[in-house]
Amino acid sequence: MAIGSLPPRYKIRIDHDRCMLCERCIESCPYGTFRREGDRILVNSRNCTACHRCIAMCPRDAISLEEQPVDYRTHPLWTRGVREDIYNQARTGKIILAGMGNALDYPVIFDRLVLDACQVTNPSIDPLREPMELRTWIGKKPRKLEFCRNAAGDIELLTRLAPNLQAETPIMIGHMSYGAISLNAQLSLARAVADVGTFMGTGEGGLHQALHPYQDHMVVQVASGRFGVDIDYLERGAAIEIKIGQGAKPGIGGHLPGEKVCMDVSCTRMIPEGSDAISPAPHHDIYSIEDLAQLVRSLKEATGWQKPVFVKIAAVHNAAAIAAGIARSSADAVVLDGFRGGTGAAPKVFRDHVGIPIEAAVASVDRKLREQGIRNEISVIASGGIRCSADVAKTVALGADAVYIGTAALVAMGCRVCGNCYRGLCPWGIATQRPDLVARLDPEVEWQHVANLIRGWTLELSELMGAAGINSIESLRGNRDRLRGYMLDEGLLKVLDVKPVGA
Repeated sequence: MAIGSLPPRYKIRIDHDRCMLCERCIESCPYGTFRREGDRILVNSRNCTACHRCIAMCPRDAISLEEQPVDYRTHPLWTRGVREDIYNQARTGKIILAGMGNALDYPVIFDRLVLDACQVTNPSIDPLREPMELRTWIGKKPRKLEFCRNAAGDIELLTRLAPNLQAETPIMIGHMSYGAISLNAQLSLARAVADVGTFMGTGEGGLHQALHPYQDHMVVQVASGRFGVDIDYLERGAAIEIKIGQGAKPGIGGHLPGEKVCMDVSCTRMIPEGSDAISPAPHHDIYSIEDLAQLVRSLKEATGWQKPVFVKIAAVHNAAAIAAGIARSSADAVVLDGFRGGTGAAPKVFRDHVGIPIEAAVASVDRKLREQGIRNEISVIASGGIRCSADVAKTVALGADAVYIGTAALVAMGCRVCGNCYRGLCPWGIATQRPDLVARLDPEVEWQHVANLIRGWTLELSELMGAAGINSIESLRGNRDRLRGYMLDEGLLKVLDVKPVGA
């Protein structure tokens, strides 16, 4: 017996009394949900991805959307998602792809952590009237400083300082490559970080020449595919990041479909137009910490030891041990990407079932580095599911120096988190290379939205710090006394090294 058609995931309805037949819904939807027949707009709800573009563009508010209008029999084990995955794989025999981050209903640890506030004997600080130091230095810090007095009687610093990135806020934008997202999206992000005084990652897609004016705010990435990597690329970055793993798909490589490799992407990535950009799971020159150390030093040598080198790993159960090895590899920062990290495309089974939360990974890494006396040897950058300024504050209190945000920045540009990035048909002009869709995103407007988001979070972060009686981001870093766990079990509290509420 044939499997048959599946119940629609969304139901689109049009109020024909309000509809003025302007056809903006037809023009807006790249998935073919709408068509006109005579004096009516007809709908194929099975094509809908809930991107909300049609609703946003309708001048008469004539369109409504309902989720799961027809559902399966309720079952605690055989849920709608489980059954539809089986139906799809029974038809195709292929891996199921998905975009964005982990979509399962795991508890969010951030929501079970609460922040401290000062009162009376230890008064809070008013950020409006007193200075708050949010400037963050990313890179190695010396264990101690040595000075001497010169012949003129002046004090001179003898300790050689490693190159650090100076960010005016501990909030940076993570790596989203040209190809995975559009050039207009990258330009918006780049202009935003330049305006705010922070940094963004290029992803593994090389650095388009349109981004060269913002190169002092770019962290260039060296991934396993080495797409777009040459000496010009390395020298243009403010820092270099070696990507070992990614939170949305630990243990595997990447895949940019050939449909997204237009002429511009092919030139930037240095691959043939229309060819799939497949990154292998491992770097073929890295099979040990010693191999990693050699690549770190090679990249530093190539750039005259003037740029910090980061190493990005997915948050997994032994991330602390891996980070300790990275700290001894001459790297300047370790980037931890949690299992809620977004992606343009990943096998759904990896996105939803592999990796650990960023909260646990940061806490365990910070503790391990402190126990081994090498915490100052390396900075820690956390990413993967950072949703708001409170998440930033909690991440820093757990031990991070700074955070990367990704999905939040895309949402600031209009993303509706529909999870269909891998299809290349993003109606908002973000995760697409189709020229007519890319043109929908105006970098002259969207950069301001991203910059406003970072500024707003930074202001809220300073307020949270002031309430805790802290006026420097350095004093918040690893300060677990400012956190308490609510409804967390004893084992997880031990991993986080956080006391329960009331303690």
